[in-house]
Amino acid sequence: MIAGLQAYLLVGAVLFVCGVICMATKRNGIGVLMGVELVLNGANVNFIAFSKYTALGLDAQIFALFVIVLAAAEAAVALAIALNFYNNHLTIDVDKANRLKG
Repeated sequence: MIAGLQAYLLVGAVLFVCGVICMATKRNGIGVLMGVELVLNGANVNFIAFSKYTALGLDAQIFALFVIVLAAAEAAVALAIALNFYNNHLTIDVDKANRLKG
């Protein structure tokens, strides 16, 4: 049985891989955003695990807090872009977004 730091790292790695697979396979913008959030949460699990089991302490928790703030800002901007794209094209299919001019 896995215990301690290895268990947290395994959970973080599983979240990260699920996020990468989600980003690679989803065709709509919301699915891609969900994949990005899973990747960032996998990194946060690793930061918190390292803060508990190593000498990093509070530094890793500050990095995790920074990642949470970054994820919130990214989600807000990306959802605004997705809503604007939906208003103009009546779809959020990412394959149609490559035909944008600008």
